[in-house]
Amino acid sequence: MKLTKVAVCFFAAFITAALRADNARFDLVGPRIDVRVTRAGSTLPIAEVPNLQPGDKIWVKADLPPDQSNHLLLIVAFLRGTTNEPPDNWFTKIETWDKKTAEGTTVTVPDEAEQAILFIAPETGGDFNTLRSAVKGKPGLFIRADADLNEASFEQQRIERYLAAMKTVPQNDQKAIQDRSAKLASTLALKPNADCFKQPVDQQVNCLTQSSAPVLLDDGHGQSIADALSTGASSDFINAASYTQPAGAGLYSAYVGAVVDLVHLVSLMRTAQYQYIPGIAFPQGSTLNLKLNAPPSFHKPESVIVVGLPAIQKAKLPPLHPHDPNQVSCLLQPKMTLPLEGAPLVFSTSFAHDLVLHLNRTGAPVDLPLTPDAFEGGLVAEKEKQREPLHDAEMQNDSTPIAKAVVKVGASSDLIITGTIRGYWGFDSFEGPTLNVQQVAGKDWKIVSETQLLAGQDNHLTLKGDGIACVQHIALTNNKDQDVDVTFRPGAGNAGKDAKDILALDISLKKVQPGGYSLAIQQYGASERDNVPLTAYTGNIHLDGIKIHGGDNKAVLTGQGLKDVVSVQIADQAFMPTGDGNDDKTVHLEAKSGVSPGDGNDATVKLKDGRTMTVTISAEAPRPDLTLLSFKDTPAQQSDAIPVTLGAKDDIPLNGKLTFVVQTKDVFPRTQTIEVATADGSVHTSLSLAANNLVLQDAHTTIATLEPLKAFGQSAFGKLQMRPVAEDGTPGDWTPLGTLVRTPQITNIHCTADVPTCTVDGGNIFLVESFAADKDFAKPTEVPTGFAENTFTVPAPADGTTLYLKLRDHPEAVAAITLPAPLQRLAPAQTAQTPSPEPNTAPATQDAAPVLKPPALAPAPQN
Repeated sequence: MKLTKVAVCFFAAFITAALRADNARFDLVGPRIDVRVTRAGSTLPIAEVPNLQPGDKIWVKADLPPDQSNHLLLIVAFLRGTTNEPPDNWFTKIETWDKKTAEGTTVTVPDEAEQAILFIAPETGGDFNTLRSAVKGKPGLFIRADADLNEASFEQQRIERYLAAMKTVPQNDQKAIQDRSAKLASTLALKPNADCFKQPVDQQVNCLTQSSAPVLLDDGHGQSIADALSTGASSDFINAASYTQPAGAGLYSAYVGAVVDLVHLVSLMRTAQYQYIPGIAFPQGSTLNLKLNAPPSFHKPESVIVVGLPAIQKAKLPPLHPHDPNQVSCLLQPKMTLPLEGAPLVFSTSFAHDLVLHLNRTGAPVDLPLTPDAFEGGLVAEKEKQREPLHDAEMQNDSTPIAKAVVKVGASSDLIITGTIRGYWGFDSFEGPTLNVQQVAGKDWKIVSETQLLAGQDNHLTLKGDGIACVQHIALTNNKDQDVDVTFRPGAGNAGKDAKDILALDISLKKVQPGGYSLAIQQYGASERDNVPLTAYTGNIHLDGIKIHGGDNKAVLTGQGLKDVVSVQIADQAFMPTGDGNDDKTVHLEAKSGVSPGDGNDATVKLKDGRTMTVTISAEAPRPDLTLLSFKDTPAQQSDAIPVTLGAKDDIPLNGKLTFVVQTKDVFPRTQTIEVATADGSVHTSLSLAANNLVLQDAHTTIATLEPLKAFGQSAFGKLQMRPVAEDGTPGDWTPLGTLVRTPQITNIHCTADVPTCTVDGGNIFLVESFAADKDFAKPTEVPTGFAENTFTVPAPADGTTLYLKLRDHPEAVAAITLPAPLQRLAPAQTAQTPSPEPNTAPATQDAAPVLKPPALAPAPQN
C-alpha cells in the first residue's frame, strides 16, 4: 500500500515526461517468448490464437540466447474482473534458467479467468511475491493494460503489414502505388495520407511508409477481441497518436503504441526497485516478438516487461463481406482473388487459417485453399492446389449452433456457380460469405453502346458478354499494325441489373488511322482470342447544329469536317448539299419540298463512310415570301443619241427606270424591305416604304421603283434579282428580274451609197461586242477589247434600215439600231441612153454621202 502511494505521487509528472521523451517509440527489440495453446487435443501456435478459453493449456518457453547471463523470470497471471482479486494459484512462476523449464512450461487457464497477462522480470529477492501483491491489489489496472497491449498489438500489425507491402511496389509507377495502397487500405481498414500522392512519384512510397502514418479506421472487430475494459475505446488515443508530431515525432505509428494507457500502468506501479515496461507483441508462428519503448534495466529500479496475452472470451468470428456484392471472380484464373473486407485482422494476423473456397456444385466436392493477401486486396485461391474438403462444422467449440445459409448448388457446366468461404478462426471453425464465381469462358460478345469509334481521339465503348469475369486482356487489332491495349472495368453507367455482364472500355486511338478493326478478347484458360469487329471512323467531324425556317426546303448545317456530309434527313425530306458556298464548316442544303420541324428536334446526318450522326435542329420563323406579278423597264430618253432596241425581253437598261409589282400572301409588313442585287452580289440596294421607292397599292400588293444607274453606278451589269428581307434581317428567296445591260451612246451614223461600210460616232462604243449588217451575224465586225475611241467603222445595214449589235453585258441577245432615215442607193446605169463621156472629160461628180442623225425630239412642254 505504501509503495502504491509513492507511485501515485509521481503520476502527473511522469505522464508529461513520457509524452515528450523519445521512449514513446516502440523501436527496441525485446526478448522472444515461445507460446503454444492446446485445446481439445489440438495445438496451435500463439500467432493463430485470437482468444483463450477456460481449460486451454498454454505452453510457454523463453527463447533466450545460450549465453544469457541475466536470469529472467516469467510470470503467467490470470485475472477475473476489476473488483475480484485473483487467488495466489493463478500466478505461475517460470524460472527460465532452470533446466526443468528448458522444454517449456504448461499452464492451464482457470475456469473463472477472464484475462491473461505475462510478466518478464529480473531475478531478485521477493520479486514474485511483490509482483503478485501488486496485481492482486490493483487488478483493474492490469486488466486495462492487458486490453491496451492487445489492441496496440492488433493495430500495429495492421500498419506494419501495410508498410511492408508498400515497400515492394515500384517507386516510379504512380498507378501501381495508388492501386496497391487502395487495396491495402480497404482490406486493412486504413486511411493513407492523401497528401503523399501529390508529391513526385519517386517520393510517394517514402512518404507513405516513413514520413507519415496511415490513419487507423475503427472496424470494431479488433476491439471486441481485445475486450478492453477502459472507459471509451482505447484505440482513440492510438489512432490520434499514430499521426501526431509530439507522440510519433513524424514517424509511423509502429513506434507509438498505447502510450497514455501504458503510462498509467508504469506510473502507478513504479517503485524504488522496479520500473514497468510495456511490450507490444508481434506474433509470428509460435514466437511472440516483443518491441519495447525503453531499454530494460538490470540495476535499480530494475525493469519488468508487461506482455498481453489473448483475451479469455468466446470467439469473435471475422465479419468478412465482399467489397462488391455483385462481384464475380474467375475460377479459370491461375490465381483468383476474392475481394473481401470487414475484418482487417484476417489480413494482418494469422488468426484465420486453413481457409478454403468450397465450390457449391454437383459432383466430387472441391475445396480450393485460400491465402489472405492484403497486397492483392482479398483472399487468393490457387487453382492448381486443392485440399481435402473440410468436414461441415455444425457446432462451435462452445456448443453454439452455426447458422448455415441455404446455398444453391450448380452444375459443372454452368457459367456461374457459388463458392462458400470456410476455415478456422483460431480453434473455431467458421463459414464466411458465399460468393459468385465464373467457371467457364464468356461468350456472345457485342458492342452495346451507341458511341462510334473515332480515330484520332480517346474513345469510350460498352461491351456486353455472357460472362465477363474471366476477361484477361483486350486489344484493338487489324492484324497488320501493332495492337492497341484497351483498358476495361466491370459495369458501365446506368447498366443496373445487367452490370455483371457489362465492361466499360477506354480506347485511345490518337495514333490510329480510320478503318476496319476488331476487339481481340483474351480470356483466362482460353487458347485463342474472341474477336468483335468494329470500324474506326474519321474523328474530326463535329456537328454544331442545323438551321431551317419553317416550311422551307433549304437548310444550313454548321460544324467541323463537313466535307464528308452526304445528306441530312429532316422529317420526311432528304436535304442534299447544293454545292454553292459550302466549305469544311458550313454546308447549304436543299430538298424537293419544304418541312416545318419542331425547334430542338433531331435531324440525321449521313456521312460518306456510312455513319449516321444526330444534330439538333434550330427551327426559325418562316422566311418572308413575295410573288412577282409584273415588271416594266423604261429606257431613259437621250436627246443627242440614237435609241438602242434591246434584244431580249428581260433585258433591263442601266440608264432607264425599272418598275415591278409584287404581292404577299399575308399583309405586307411595313418594316419589310426588298433587296435588289446582281446574282454575283457585286452590287445591291434596298427598297423600302420609308425611302418612298416602295408604295403599297393595297395591304398585299406593292409597287417598287428603281433607277439602276443611280442605285448601282455605271459599272453594274448582269443578272438582276430581288428578295424580301424581314425586319430582323431574315431574307426570303431570290426572284429573278432580268439582265441588267449597258448600251452605247450613238450620236451619228455616216453611210455612202453602194459602199459596204458605215461609220458610227458616239460614246461607250466599247460596250458593244460586235456589229453586223443582218440579224444572223454572218459577217460580224468585232469591237476590240480595250477599244476606247469615239468613231468605229461598221458594216452597212443589209436592208438599208437596221444595224445589228451584240452587247458585252448580254452577248446572247441581238440588239438593234434603226437608222433615222433609210440608206439611199443609186439606180442602176442605163448604158444605151447615157452617152459616153468625151475622152479626158471628167466624169460627173458623185452625190455626197448622206449624214444620218437622230431625229429632233419634240420640245418639252412648258410648265
